[in-house]
Amino acid sequence: MTVPLIVAPGLQGDLTVPSDAIGVVVFAHGSGSSRHSARNIAVARELQDNRFATLLFDLLSPDEDHGDRRFDIELLTERLRAAMAELSRRAETAGLPLGLFGASTGAAAAMRAAAAEPERVRAVVSRGGRPDLAGDALGQVRSPTLVIVGARDEEVLRLNQSAAAGLGGRHDIEIVPKATHLFEEPGALERVAQLAAAWFSEYLG
Repeated sequence: MTVPLIVAPGLQGDLTVPSDAIGVVVFAHGSGSSRHSARNIAVARELQDNRFATLLFDLLSPDEDHGDRRFDIELLTERLRAAMAELSRRAETAGLPLGLFGASTGAAAAMRAAAAEPERVRAVVSRGGRPDLAGDALGQVRSPTLVIVGARDEEVLRLNQSAAAGLGGRHDIEIVPKATHLFEEPGALERVAQLAAAWFSEYLG
């Protein structure tokens, strides 16, 4: 069942809760994206098939989604934590272990939220993300973290390898062969979804 959710004024979300949910995953998308991202929806469906509730929501309102706001990691983290707090208040998700799935700049927000709330965030997955933008917070991330990068996304791969070395907890890097930044190659996004589902199943399930 999917229900609309107002995370904050002007920020809408779509919460899907399977009847037998064993955890909940909040998506933090990248700059220029929204809860309607086809890539995140595809990953969310795989997670739902593996008994995870998912929340896709807009980190920025349409009026905000331009210029420097897209790279305001502090603001994105604040919005992400507001979404986490809302899930803690809802009966259908309050008792579920929580994970974060971040893409692009949303990955940095996920890292900072995990560092700020280690008792709440049980696992993090980054897809083609920019965890390096989380700065000093990386060393405070204790949540098991999976970093997924395309093999042909060379600059982002380099940034992710450097950022992963600074993480304070368990972490793995998965490189998807032949994939570029958006994982548009045949089978690439499906591999991302499978990796994310397996990671969350291990730490939330």
